[in-house]
Amino acid sequence: MFMPKFYRGLKRGPQVILPKDIGAIIAYTGISKDSVCVDAGTGSGWLAIELARLTSHVTTYEIRPEFAKIAQSNISRLGLGNIDIRMADISKGIKERAVDLVTLDMPGSEKVVRHAYKALKPDGYICSYLPHMEQVKLFVKKLEWYKFHDILVIEVIVRDMLVREAGMRPSTKGVWHTAYLAFAQK
Repeated sequence: MFMPKFYRGLKRGPQVILPKDIGAIIAYTGISKDSVCVDAGTGSGWLAIELARLTSHVTTYEIRPEFAKIAQSNISRLGLGNIDIRMADISKGIKERAVDLVTLDMPGSEKVVRHAYKALKPDGYICSYLPHMEQVKLFVKKLEWYKFHDILVIEVIVRDMLVREAGMRPSTKGVWHTAYLAFAQK
């Protein structure tokens, strides 16, 4: 699979959010160098790292020490000083305020919507990475309850192409379903 060079040296423990989905998160939320982000479900830290490469600051929440250790190693390897790993359960609350984006990659992300609403700036975005449609339904229902608007659910599928002398066609390889991305704006 094609990936930017800096990803190749990063350690993986838990499953990671792939560049195809990270790109959609960046594009659909319009984050910039001045943005402040909160991320939850740090895992190996790939999303938090990519957000930190583009924004002014990222706080990422993780409850599993072994995952936080992998993420910290990856962050240190890249020399990023604008990421803080907070060892806490985000479903119990978000300390940060006036953030531009809250990203969630965790089971039960619908339980964080209330806290995200309080943490986000007006017009800030929330995005959850949800592997199953049932999770999408719960998350969207909670977004509607808290009066988020412009709710969008997408799936990003990548198809590799074979380019050969005999002709071009889709490969049998590719990164198909990873998760649904559910976005909304405060």
